[in-house]
Amino acid sequence: MSHHTQPGRLQTILSPDDSRGTSPRAPLAQDALWAYIRKEAQETLAREPALSTLLVSSILNRASFEEAIAHRLAVRLGNGVLPSELIVDAFAQATLSDPDIDAAYRADIAAIVERDPACDRLIEPLLFFKGFYALETYRLSHWLWRNGQTDFALYLQSRSSQIFQTDIHPAARIGHGVFLDHATGLVVGETAVIENDVSILQNVTLGGTGKESGDRHPKVRSGVMIGAGAKILGNIEIGSCARVASGSVVLQPVPRNATVAGVPAKVIGTQSCGEPAREMDQILSRLAYDSFNYTI
Repeated sequence: MSHHTQPGRLQTILSPDDSRGTSPRAPLAQDALWAYIRKEAQETLAREPALSTLLVSSILNRASFEEAIAHRLAVRLGNGVLPSELIVDAFAQATLSDPDIDAAYRADIAAIVERDPACDRLIEPLLFFKGFYALETYRLSHWLWRNGQTDFALYLQSRSSQIFQTDIHPAARIGHGVFLDHATGLVVGETAVIENDVSILQNVTLGGTGKESGDRHPKVRSGVMIGAGAKILGNIEIGSCARVASGSVVLQPVPRNATVAGVPAKVIGTQSCGEPAREMDQILSRLAYDSFNYTI
């Protein structure tokens, strides 16, 4: 799965000096990203000194973006059963062992800034967005799962479900630049695949049909947007750059570039180009709403 970050709102946040102007991915591959987050933290501290403990402990006292993520999540996930120090150590081991995790962090935070009109600063996902937290917790649990620490991985899955209201199995495979908008109620099954540059809204299920074993969960290809409340069930493929309307129940494969809606979902349109995950356009034609006949 290739790494790709689209220019746009992120380039308006990072100054020309920060972005170097070399490529859309340049700000994410350099210390400019972390420098800009620290700058935002300092500006926020000057404006809202009551948040000094949060800003200093989460960002200004941290040496890197990766360390800031580890400590912020450890504060949220740690408890008397699993102290935060152990979670910080696990994150450090994971990022040291697999540089791809660092690349994923950066692509994920860029995806939020690019696609979420409510997000104007890089600091916001790092401090406040549980969709970002749930996704980066999954990345640690997935690394643990692949390295034989399955019980630690399952504990983090359970804890993330409790704290962030998401349930992502550690064995699922998730690419870079994924945007979990709101994230509450998201369920991702064990054999699910989510490729790069996918956007998923709240209360989405990527589940099994309840009667299968083995490879039994959806495969969501790159550029897909899945609307709020959609249920995608079974080992079916959602083709790249497809769009799944809110509230749909998808039981059959979805072609590339198609828009599906309804219960059960059916194709109500196609597009020859464009990336729904980036555009985040959830307004469908009248035909889409007519397709909701609620018969299975």
